[in-house]
Amino acid sequence: MIALEEHPQGVVIPVKAAPSARRNGLVGEHAGALKVQVTQAPEDGKATEAVLDLLAGVLRVKHSQVKLLSGATSRQKRILVVGVSLAEVAKRLAREDT
Repeated sequence: MIALEEHPQGVVIPVKAAPSARRNGLVGEHAGALKVQVTQAPEDGKATEAVLDLLAGVLRVKHSQVKLLSGATSRQKRILVVGVSLAEVAKRLAREDT
């Protein structure tokens, strides 16, 4: 189960990023984090930006509502989704798993 956290501005999603993958997408859950694969290489923040773009699309929010809290140079990231409830994020992520 993904360990979503409430935040005063929205919801924090722990993410395990897999850069340089064959395709972009959600892979599932790994150790309490949402596992995400992106085609971008992990250089100059390109993979992190691709993760943010992917999550904005999956969660159907504006790109400006998805912010990196920590993990800019790590595969382990904490992403803040602004203006959406924890229940709504969980529902939208569950819909993507089916």
